[in-house]
Amino acid sequence: MDYGKQGGPKLGRNAPRHSEHNAKGTDKNPYSKRESKAELLARMKKAAAQKDG
Repeated sequence: MDYGKQGGPKLGRNAPRHSEHNAKGTDKNPYSKRESKAELLARMKKAAAQKDG
């Protein structure tokens, strides 16, 4: 049998099957936006307060 004629494995493309909900460059996660430490802490405290009820 001539294994050279069968060809190599078909390699996948280096691309995801779907787009992420928080991908860079979207409205939820813009490229150049970075929170300050105070904004981050305020957001975390608000989330913790909502979680506690």
